[in-house]
Amino acid sequence: MKTMTPICLGIAGNGRVFRNLSVPLLVEQALQRGEGRLSDTGALVVETGKYTGRSPDDKFIVDTPEVHDEIAWGKINVPIGEDRFAAIKAKLLAYLQNRDLFVFDGFAGADPKYTQRFRIINELASQNLFIHQLLIRPTAEQLESFEPDYTIVAAPGFKCIPEIDGVHSEAAILINYSTHEVLIAGTGYAGEIKKSVFSVMNYVLPKRGILSMHCSANIGADGDSAIFFGLSGTGKTTLSADPARKLIGDDEHAWSADGVFNIEGGCYAKCIGLEREHEPEIYDAIRFGTLLENVVVDGDGKPDYTDAALTENTRAGYPIDYIPNAAIPGVGGQPKTVIFLTADAFGVLPPISRLDRDMAMYHFVSGYTSKLAGTERGITEPVTTFSTLFGAPFFPLNASVYATMLGRKLEETGARVFLVNTGWCGGAAGTVPRIKLRYTRAMVTAALSGALDNVAYELDPIFHVNIPKECPNVPSEMLDPRNVWTDKAAYEASARALAKKFAANFAAKYPDMPENIVNAGPKADA
Repeated sequence: MKTMTPICLGIAGNGRVFRNLSVPLLVEQALQRGEGRLSDTGALVVETGKYTGRSPDDKFIVDTPEVHDEIAWGKINVPIGEDRFAAIKAKLLAYLQNRDLFVFDGFAGADPKYTQRFRIINELASQNLFIHQLLIRPTAEQLESFEPDYTIVAAPGFKCIPEIDGVHSEAAILINYSTHEVLIAGTGYAGEIKKSVFSVMNYVLPKRGILSMHCSANIGADGDSAIFFGLSGTGKTTLSADPARKLIGDDEHAWSADGVFNIEGGCYAKCIGLEREHEPEIYDAIRFGTLLENVVVDGDGKPDYTDAALTENTRAGYPIDYIPNAAIPGVGGQPKTVIFLTADAFGVLPPISRLDRDMAMYHFVSGYTSKLAGTERGITEPVTTFSTLFGAPFFPLNASVYATMLGRKLEETGARVFLVNTGWCGGAAGTVPRIKLRYTRAMVTAALSGALDNVAYELDPIFHVNIPKECPNVPSEMLDPRNVWTDKAAYEASARALAKKFAANFAAKYPDMPENIVNAGPKADA
């Protein structure tokens, strides 16, 4: 649409407002402003500066009377006062006066019954391109009557002053659920915008009886939907982009009485080590209209996906229809298979195991993985973590709200549940290679197809999960990590050490969890 100069959120001045520009015009604006360059395939390549990943320590929720008793306050959901928010907002809007702004009006939630409308106001054309591609894009007719439910303002050039603003650094992500506003200051990492949308949906949807989830999802030829839980770097995007199945979405979904639907309209794939041979759908999606973040390119614009000089967390943001087998619109029926993805740096968890309902609830609440390098600031090597619901930074309500809803969904649908270790097996990270992607794909395919429904299982005495005796196209000996470790005593010590971490985390975070769920977890003294 043409450029206009209306007042936006009370932002005065002579700056132009570019509202809902097309992809070519956004790319043109970004290039003219020196925000990036084109790759050899036409993608817009940008560097995000100091912040090359999310900054969870800089996220705050505004503590208002309306939400005070709803939010699970703590180290993750950190409160900030209304007065602090108002002061930062006033300064941020003053900073934006007389600057050109880019506005995108888009939807979150592919099921129209539960869609939320978002207005995103950006200082950078490249970030506006990103969110244009990541959210669901309205039609021209829908834009005529568009009124936002929530407004997000992203100003990377505005730096907070911690000692004055009451925040932790120059960056701040402030969510105000009462006024339906989000402010993102001081960081050029576009992922903060998409995750702010997700954090809003994780507040709104449960109030309507909908389970919001940090997961990818796809659907088979016979309509069998599947969902994949996991933190960034565990393989959600890679494993859900299956040429034999249609992709519903790669990161954020919701589960209603009708089935599963995508919250977004795009994908945000990690690029480090990307090869067309292994991930052709993602590789070929990096073309004109895609935003490449922190990917090193040569003088001819050719990306080097092995180069982590800027960060391990190199990313590509593109619309989901760049994936040839995407499910448009992003909706599917009731999931038949649920997969929890984890990257175990200890190398002791089975590559795949089946979970009953209580086991599933335990692992859903625990959310174990190893944070991989680059997904957050300061993470340079795998670090053991337990992230509630496989996405703790994004869920504002008490974990029991989401966990109870998942348990109910499993009971209602009879969905089978598997825990898949995409990390290491046979030794700790750094001592053995990561599990080969072709084996992980084979295990996931077997789980989805029902090939593991009738095989024999053995209960692991330490981790209390069911290990299959066989799996098509996977060496049987690697299914039980004990068989792969050369030093059996070292395996036992490492396995029990991890089991103790599970138990300590669960006891500290969930002291009131029902006994049947507690007993479904790992047993260090087995």
